[in-house]
Amino acid sequence: MASTTGRGRAEELLARAPLVDGHNDLPWALRDLVSGKQFGEKSTAGDPVSSVSTVDLTVRQPALQTDLARAREGRLGMQFWSVWVPCRLAGDAAVTAVLEQVDLVHDLAARYPGHLRIATTADEAERAFRDGRIASLIGAEGGHGINGSLGVLRALRRLGVRYMTLTHNENTPWADSATDEPVHGGLTDFGRDVVREMNRIGMLVDLSHVAPSTMRDALEVSTRPVVFSHSSCRAVADHPRNVPDDVLARLRDNDGVCMVTFVPQFVSQAHVEWDARLKDAMRAAGENHNDLDARHRFADSWTEGGPTPRVTMDDVIAHLEHAREVAGIDHIGLGGDYDGTRALPEGLEDVSCYPDLIGTLLDRGWSEDDCAKLAGLNALRVLRAND
Repeated sequence: MASTTGRGRAEELLARAPLVDGHNDLPWALRDLVSGKQFGEKSTAGDPVSSVSTVDLTVRQPALQTDLARAREGRLGMQFWSVWVPCRLAGDAAVTAVLEQVDLVHDLAARYPGHLRIATTADEAERAFRDGRIASLIGAEGGHGINGSLGVLRALRRLGVRYMTLTHNENTPWADSATDEPVHGGLTDFGRDVVREMNRIGMLVDLSHVAPSTMRDALEVSTRPVVFSHSSCRAVADHPRNVPDDVLARLRDNDGVCMVTFVPQFVSQAHVEWDARLKDAMRAAGENHNDLDARHRFADSWTEGGPTPRVTMDDVIAHLEHAREVAGIDHIGLGGDYDGTRALPEGLEDVSCYPDLIGTLLDRGWSEDDCAKLAGLNALRVLRAND
């Protein structure tokens, strides 16, 4: 935990240099909350905008990790709101759900104009920050949401979506996921066309969730800087969702950024091992570990694995320092994944905690310039390079 002096320095820093978070799943978490679903379950009935309007985000919402009260405490300056939809939604259903999610983010900005402002470019994001608003950018999580259509991809860009994560937990017909059995050996020819089209229209290529072969293929194809919106380091925690060192090193030449995530099973090696045992137990029981709903239901009744390991802010800092060493200070950022995971490390429990993280880094000797780059300047550079 940051010292009082460290947190104070961090708050002053984040008043000048925006904190840009790469990934927050509040839009779907709101749908879960109002429908009474548990994390990850299908909650698509009715009109999402009308449903979530019953939740007042200006006050603390204990069932969520994100609300506007805590976002302000956390000095959040710019947020990529994830418009994730589950892999179980396929074809036209996935496209419909993504459009509903985009609509929901636009509605949140319209409902809270004193706090949120939609931004579609780096300049718009900086202007919103200067005006005291949280610049609200949109990221589509999972290439299944375009249903194999470059036209849908272009339509999402016109609606303000600034990145697309090429896969989620399962392969698409054109790209391998990190957490599925490899089928394509990376990107197919159409997958390469998707990356080229994203470059052409100014949509950031997000390589979180994808297999290392897909990461490498995308880096070969992309002529613009890429982003990992919420990933950590494979060398520190050996989870397939994390980024191998050779890929981190390639971000120097690509000028991209890896936005380190806080998800316990990606940042703690002990948690990686616990999760691997859970996956084996689920497979033996005929359950799909990639299905978040099934995973959490199973874990809640699974006693053989023992309690989940303790994870702290120090585990996250180990990834930040490793990524800084391998990729360089100009190629790292933050992607907390708040409201996209049921638990978070001690000291990073909700969106109010960013100044504690930055303050702890300052206490450990990180310079203010380096902390400003980590907090958001690197992500803004990548966004501008794709404008």
